[in-house]
Amino acid sequence: MKAVTDKQARGRGQRYWIRPRFARYDSETVDDGWWREDDGTPIGTTVTVEKARTILTRNQSPDIPFDQSINPYRGCEHGCTYCYARPAHAYLDLSPGIDFETRLFAKPDAARLLAGEISAPGYRCSPVALGANTDPYQPVEREWKITREIIEVLAEYRHPLTIVTKSALVLRDLDLLQDMAASGLVEVYLSVTTLDAELARRMEPRAAAPGKRLRAIQSLSEAGVPTGVMFAPVIPALNDHEMEAVLEQAAGAGAGRAGYVMLRLPNEVRPLFRQWLQETTPLRYRHVMGLIKQLRSGRDNDPRFGKRLRGEGPLADIIAQRFGSACQRLGLNKKAVALRTDLFRRTVSTGKQADLFDQ
Repeated sequence: MKAVTDKQARGRGQRYWIRPRFARYDSETVDDGWWREDDGTPIGTTVTVEKARTILTRNQSPDIPFDQSINPYRGCEHGCTYCYARPAHAYLDLSPGIDFETRLFAKPDAARLLAGEISAPGYRCSPVALGANTDPYQPVEREWKITREIIEVLAEYRHPLTIVTKSALVLRDLDLLQDMAASGLVEVYLSVTTLDAELARRMEPRAAAPGKRLRAIQSLSEAGVPTGVMFAPVIPALNDHEMEAVLEQAAGAGAGRAGYVMLRLPNEVRPLFRQWLQETTPLRYRHVMGLIKQLRSGRDNDPRFGKRLRGEGPLADIIAQRFGSACQRLGLNKKAVALRTDLFRRTVSTGKQADLFDQ
């Protein structure tokens, strides 16, 4: 595990380069007499176009509430230090650490591919999840607008979708979401990890501030878009004490539903999170990791279906009880949002997406 300088990592969640587990070769910096001291320029974000052949990702996991999703981007500039998606960068021979948030991949053909896939004769309509792996509204979306193009296709085909994001940029697409909500085609969740702006800055340096996420919930709700809050991840002894406060603030802003996910530390996330915790909260390090082991059968991570999202044991039971009691008190999760699939139309006769099939 190699570290870039603090100046280079300014504004990033991770400053470490960790060797991709599938890489055949490693590199090491050696002073050969031509080396010059780094000038401290912060590492910028690069975006590479990915020529995807398909865009819908199928999911058969029994503990995930959707069976297909779209990821407009690989990597995420938000830089959440705990992100369970970081190990995916190892498949690209890139570091799940600093590379994950600085070396991104965009799929500009996503809308065209989506239109082709959902209009295929054998396609079965079910809600598409945006935000299952990396955030569809991360900062680069302002320029690339791939997420908006995807929503435009889904809106035109009257296809249901769900969105999970940490960004207030979702309000840019309120015109589309409001129209879809009127037909029962969309549900949006804002992920709020903490109300502590300083903790959020350290954990999620390029995500929207907690207050902006709550205001986004309010704006979406006032526009008639079914909106919920995700308290995720729950990190014992770091943010778990905020659960009730986050749910209360979200319910007050108009959220109708809520969920939570326990911290997951798969593969390369484990050493990255441990290092981050030691550097940012050294006095809590042993306590936090000890409680995580209590939730994970004595390990840092438990990948078993049914256990990975909630944990197990007395502490997991207490957190579940606290969550349930808070939701009941605040009127959250009274009824499920049933997104409609009966409005789906396999072809469109007007609009720019119809032109795709004339090419």
